[in-house]
Amino acid sequence: MGLNSNRVDDIFSHTGNTTLTPVKVSTEIPMPVPEATTMEIHNVCMPPKKTTFQKLKHRLSEIFSPDDPLYGFKNQTWCKKLVLGVKSLFPICQWGLEYNLGLFRSDIISGLTIASLAIPQGISYAKLANLPPIVGLYSSFVPPLLYSVLGSSRHLAVGPVSIASLVMGTMLSGSVSPTKEPMLYLQLAFTSTFFAGVFHASLGLLRLGFIIDFLSKATLLGFMAGAAVIVSLQQLKGLLGIVHFTNKMQLIPVLTSVFEHKNEWSWQTIVMGFGFLVFMLTARHVSMRKPDLFWVSAAAPLTSVILSTTLVFCLKSEAHGISFIGHLQKGLNPPSLNMLYFNGQHLALAIKTGIITGVLSLTEGVAVGRTFASLKNYQVDGNKEMMALGLMNMAGSCTSCYVTTGSFSRSAVNYNAGAQTAVSNIVLAAAVLVTLLFLMPLFYYTPNVILAAIIITAVIGLIDYQGAYKLWKVDKLDFLACMSSFFGVLFISVPLGLAIAVGVSVFKILLHVTRPNTMVLGNIPRTQIYQNLYRYKEASRVPSFLILAIESPIYFANSTYLQERMLRWIREEEEWINQNNESALKCVIIDMTAVTSIDTSGIDLVCELRKLLEKRSLQLVLVNPVGSVMEKLHQSKALESFGTSSVYLTVGEAVGDISASWNPQP
Repeated sequence: MGLNSNRVDDIFSHTGNTTLTPVKVSTEIPMPVPEATTMEIHNVCMPPKKTTFQKLKHRLSEIFSPDDPLYGFKNQTWCKKLVLGVKSLFPICQWGLEYNLGLFRSDIISGLTIASLAIPQGISYAKLANLPPIVGLYSSFVPPLLYSVLGSSRHLAVGPVSIASLVMGTMLSGSVSPTKEPMLYLQLAFTSTFFAGVFHASLGLLRLGFIIDFLSKATLLGFMAGAAVIVSLQQLKGLLGIVHFTNKMQLIPVLTSVFEHKNEWSWQTIVMGFGFLVFMLTARHVSMRKPDLFWVSAAAPLTSVILSTTLVFCLKSEAHGISFIGHLQKGLNPPSLNMLYFNGQHLALAIKTGIITGVLSLTEGVAVGRTFASLKNYQVDGNKEMMALGLMNMAGSCTSCYVTTGSFSRSAVNYNAGAQTAVSNIVLAAAVLVTLLFLMPLFYYTPNVILAAIIITAVIGLIDYQGAYKLWKVDKLDFLACMSSFFGVLFISVPLGLAIAVGVSVFKILLHVTRPNTMVLGNIPRTQIYQNLYRYKEASRVPSFLILAIESPIYFANSTYLQERMLRWIREEEEWINQNNESALKCVIIDMTAVTSIDTSGIDLVCELRKLLEKRSLQLVLVNPVGSVMEKLHQSKALESFGTSSVYLTVGEAVGDISASWNPQP
């Protein structure tokens, strides 16, 4: 085999990538290194020189602007830049100029369809948040209008959602009674909505949307399933007609309260509630089995409201056990700017509730928007969505609305109904407007039990048992995170369940960072390919070499572990050699292809490992360090201690060149 000896001789002077030198011809090959007639040894080059400012600028750009939002503004006139800026701030300007009657026909159908679902859900979710039912309708009027102007999703249907309503109701009612202090409770709800909007807008403006990524899909799946169970159990109060019911949101207190008040159960309420619940669940099942019949499940809640209200009105003299909503105020949203609570002992509670509900509503809204955008092959800008949701909630808090976002159930109906643009949200708002101005007296006799049945029907879809089973099959750690958040919500509390979900997600990240994967590589015969020795049966050890790969950055958090783990690999390799009477270990090669970065602790690890191996007459070789790693090794003078024969571009070149150097020829 012929090998040349040029490696990284001129690395410190930033020379070219490849150097050709005379080939050394070997007369004997004492080791089964990969076959080749000649081998060219390439230099491992330094990255191009950059100033500290250039490095900082590039790094910040990668962190906050991975999508390069200003790309479209390059090489444009000032007039064109102004037009692009307006379109960027107000997405309605992008598609509004091309809007036509055909699109409006589709949007008006989808808008009226989601209105039939949003009106009863809005009333129900307001009750879930311990707010007056009318607030739910207010929240289905102003936010959709604002989102249609500011939002970038064509299919997102905006309004109150179950999980955010539950969390707000749970957190606020823990400190302030909605029945004893209704005005203070309402003030805190609006203030929490304002802070949720500030949180959304701040993340979008500062391009910090990656923060919500700490809520992994697995933890959210468990959290939402647990919350759905708690929400459903809480609705037993309405389904059974119980008057005195616990305000706690844990599984055991709720079930205890149900059976402690059996004397309050109303058979009329039970018959009506479970009858309409079966009707809506059946309609939901039909729509899931046949997507073309999406209107069946969309119309079921409003149909149930109309039928039950008519039934109670006709039988009001005999239906004494069935409670109903009562009077709802007619008219548009009253201003609530003067009700925002910016000082006092409960301000911290309002801020905390706003941030937590903000995280949940933002996660759901952005995820739903991106889901339907992918189905129609268009892009949803996450940061624009955060800005839109933030401004929407800030304005909503000043117009008697509580926290709103994109609802998955309503957005799915909107998509299936054929929505083409955000005009469907305008149609929804128009339908709610007509309801607020003219139809409010019709809801006087709407039974509370129907609202409970609507909530159960809506949240039951959040229990994704198939997703949990898939987690178990694919990733046991993700399944553990899912179950931790699920049982945390069920048995501790909803806010603490969310904290557990975040904690488990962060723990998983720390586990991967502090305990990175390392492996022993072997050679695939008759190739220059080196792969995991225990994964590929055809891979074989290269005598006198131990080839290790590290699959993570090397930081202070994992440097000690990596040193201990690599010394253990070396010890185990030497034991295997002794047991099998193989050639003595002479060289340890570390493949750094997957080491994307290194800090000073990582550099110290490399230097310390080299010294330890040198004392044991073992050579340490680094392979393919990436640009930033190479630069830091050079700047720290670590490469000087290695010499020019200890850094290679590929494992094959390292094995071949070092093998040849052990057998010099005249």
